[in-house]
Amino acid sequence: MADGRQGIRVPTQTYGTVGQTSAQWTFGAAIPTDMAQMPGPYAAPTYNTGTISGYEGTTAAGGKHCLPPPNLFLGHGGGQQPPQRTWNVPAITEDEAKEAFIQYASSKCCYSTDPAKEMVFNDLQLFNTYRYKLETFTESRSSEWKTEPYGGGAVDSYLRGTPPLPWDMRADSPGMFREKTQRIRVPHTSALTACPTCGSTGRRYCNKCNGNSKQQCGRCHGRGVRFVDETCDQCMGSGLENCQVCSGMGKTVCNDCAGKGQLLSFIELQVEWKNNVYEYVADERSGFPIELFKTVTGETLFVDDSPMVYPVISFPDFGVSQASSYAVEQHQTQFASTRRILRQRQTIELILLTRVQYLWHGKPYSFYVYGKERKVHAEDYPQKCCCTIL
Repeated sequence: MADGRQGIRVPTQTYGTVGQTSAQWTFGAAIPTDMAQMPGPYAAPTYNTGTISGYEGTTAAGGKHCLPPPNLFLGHGGGQQPPQRTWNVPAITEDEAKEAFIQYASSKCCYSTDPAKEMVFNDLQLFNTYRYKLETFTESRSSEWKTEPYGGGAVDSYLRGTPPLPWDMRADSPGMFREKTQRIRVPHTSALTACPTCGSTGRRYCNKCNGNSKQQCGRCHGRGVRFVDETCDQCMGSGLENCQVCSGMGKTVCNDCAGKGQLLSFIELQVEWKNNVYEYVADERSGFPIELFKTVTGETLFVDDSPMVYPVISFPDFGVSQASSYAVEQHQTQFASTRRILRQRQTIELILLTRVQYLWHGKPYSFYVYGKERKVHAEDYPQKCCCTIL
């Protein structure tokens, strides 16, 4: 080098071989005098990253999505769709409805239980509500250049081996349908770069005094005197004092490189396991306040847990079958080409809802029985107050 400073120059990284390349790495090279040409803080190395197979297009600005190889797509394995089952949807009986109604009246301090005990059934109408849910558990991988202060030690560059492909990297997966994100440093992708913020010196101009080492005197506020004509004894009349941030040095430790002067750049692989959920709730338009469903549990009618599920096509409620066909197709289109589908699970849950119409003393009334807990909702209970005022 013309100025006598030593530098070690090595070829740019390639995937598996070291040969002719269009750019170079420089370890310990002299810093350009024109700092305006330097990349911004925490920039990736200036060599051609396109030569790293599997990580082409990786930048420091945002993650580069790594598509899974075709051999990781499971599909249905060529198997046939399982036979559709016969659905038996439970219904509440008159005795169960009456017992639930009596318990409801008994739980109210001012309700008489006479209407619940003496009512005459007129009709029981089923408005059972179904909740269909499809869960598609996926794994996705993306790469991004990361930079941290170099603390010394060996640099895991391409000279130490071939960087593994994104989907060849081993990751610690969680249990099925559990979400998790893991960040892994890709081996053999590290490189040293000079810190562009401080010019590899490890120190930068103080932000408080702009490198002047002085700041306005805090006692006299820069006037140099106190009161009328008393010279400030802190700044000796100059109106300035040593900067408290840099202790009068004009420079502080560079935060970007932690005073080391060099940055270690590497590719980081982000592995994300995500449970993608599609949910459909049938609206039976029964007049029942649907917010009450949040207070009860349902009964699971159907669970299909397999690598790839088939749509449910024979459910008694056509809306559920239609939702299943749509959800399976949508998730297949949305995730199969961009992520690895690990498993799917679809469930159908029944929330019991029955409207009971009855007569008491010749007048018509109604109430609802809902949920696995057999809760009751009755807006027009006949006797809401049985208290006697003395």
